[in-house]
Amino acid sequence: MEREKFKSRLGFILISAGCAIGIGNVWKFPYMAGNYGGGIFVVFYLIFLAIMGVPILTMELAIGRASHKSTVRAYQALEKPGSKWHIHGYVAMLGNYGLMMFYTVVTGWMLYYFYLFLTGKFDGAGTEQVVAAYEEMLASPSILIVTMLIVVIAGFAICSFGLQNGVERITKWMMVALLVIMVFLAVYSFTMPGAAEGLKFYLIPDIGKVEELGLFNIITGAMNQSFFTLSLGIGAMLIFGSYMGGGRTLMGEALNIAVLDTFVAIVSGLIIFPACFSFGVNPDAGPSLIFKTLPNIFASMTGGRIFGSFFFLFLFFASFSTIIAVFENILACNMELFKVSRKKASLINMILLIILSLPCVFGFNLWSDFQPRGAGSTIQDLEDFIVSNLLLPIGSLIYLLFCTTRYGWGFKNYQAEANRGTGIKVPNWIRWYLTFLLPILLVILIIQGLF
Repeated sequence: MEREKFKSRLGFILISAGCAIGIGNVWKFPYMAGNYGGGIFVVFYLIFLAIMGVPILTMELAIGRASHKSTVRAYQALEKPGSKWHIHGYVAMLGNYGLMMFYTVVTGWMLYYFYLFLTGKFDGAGTEQVVAAYEEMLASPSILIVTMLIVVIAGFAICSFGLQNGVERITKWMMVALLVIMVFLAVYSFTMPGAAEGLKFYLIPDIGKVEELGLFNIITGAMNQSFFTLSLGIGAMLIFGSYMGGGRTLMGEALNIAVLDTFVAIVSGLIIFPACFSFGVNPDAGPSLIFKTLPNIFASMTGGRIFGSFFFLFLFFASFSTIIAVFENILACNMELFKVSRKKASLINMILLIILSLPCVFGFNLWSDFQPRGAGSTIQDLEDFIVSNLLLPIGSLIYLLFCTTRYGWGFKNYQAEANRGTGIKVPNWIRWYLTFLLPILLVILIIQGLF
């Protein structure tokens, strides 16, 4: 059976960027920027994206393209006989399931809020009603289960049609719609009174914030965010490398993906911060910024129903594009390992992920007494910690070592694969940085994530 290929290069870039663009960009990035002093955080974020995220992204893509296989089989195709690198392939696969156990539920929240705004439920709502709506949603297993079911069933239905007819066709349109909605929202946000203050906070580095928060804290926060934004370490990007042709170098393609990913993150801030400053809302309101703070703003502004509907539709598209990409990775792996058809793999995994998403749902209501990471924490916090703080950075370190050491695939093989085609090449001088310095940065990230 011949391996599927992307229909177009644009399809590859939009889908890979779609996998990277998710809750991390549109939900986490704005509140991280708010917490860590706006402009100064953004500067460090861009630096670390270039020096940490992009090189490891080229490695995942290179392993995928050289092997033409999914996560587990990719190692087996490239590793030296008798070595055990492929064990990480199974762990990475579990990481995809782990990520989807809470991602499907949170994506359902976006869908629910889109429905609330579209049907005018927030028209004229006060602060107390907006906060109550969020708490009512989390307290209701039925709302969370129904929205999660829609997300899971729709995701696998799209993937069941195949790479070109399902994943590529739908994701391309979704990403174009996402970018159009974002630009519309950002332009609208600029017209609000007080928007200039918001833009100043967001884009101009404030040295006073460095003294207040500590430079080390800002740097590690930015390092953390720049790294997690690309969904690296669990083979979610590797799979798209396996569907690529050899016409373009991987450093160039990785940069394209990172630029699109960063564009979405930065523009999210351009939408959110002018709105915060216009309505006198604290920009460092943390994770609740999206679900408690912003709906307040939308409810009290002219045209808020339209703005709010489009905003949550944009969030949903960003989040759902990641789900389709990760589902595709899960299906490709299942089809290779168990020799089942795409339709059968879709049906089995759809049922499996519905069951696996239930602990996250119940963690907010029926099982809320179980607080695995201390008072006030939920099952979702535990799942997020395992994936974000352990599986992603440790997995990335393993991909890095596999591509740079003689015990793995080796730097020369990685470089040859990455440089196949036209475009930006991986230079020889970068070997020293990738072999000695980047592993140290990743170890710092892992230790910081654990403590």
